[in-house]
Amino acid sequence: MARPKADFPPADAIRALADAEGRLALRVTPGARSEAIELGEGVLQVKVRAKPDDGKANRAVLELLADALGVGVSRLDLLRGATGRDKLVRIS
Repeated sequence: MARPKADFPPADAIRALADAEGRLALRVTPGARSEAIELGEGVLQVKVRAKPDDGKANRAVLELLADALGVGVSRLDLLRGATGRDKLVRIS
């Protein structure tokens, strides 16, 4: 059975949470049952299936966020939070 495709908020709504320098605060839930991106109060909540093992969850977060924004993964930089749930990503 195929996995359902994640529903994303509009890309403009995601970009609206970024600061003037294009930095976006994320709260990540690794190992979730389904992948999703939800708008929170000043933070974007991202759920990924990947476990936090050898950076797999970080890669999954960047790929999911890039897909939601309609940009390539290379346009996103993980600035802070490589080992924690709270992350800071820059959109270039």
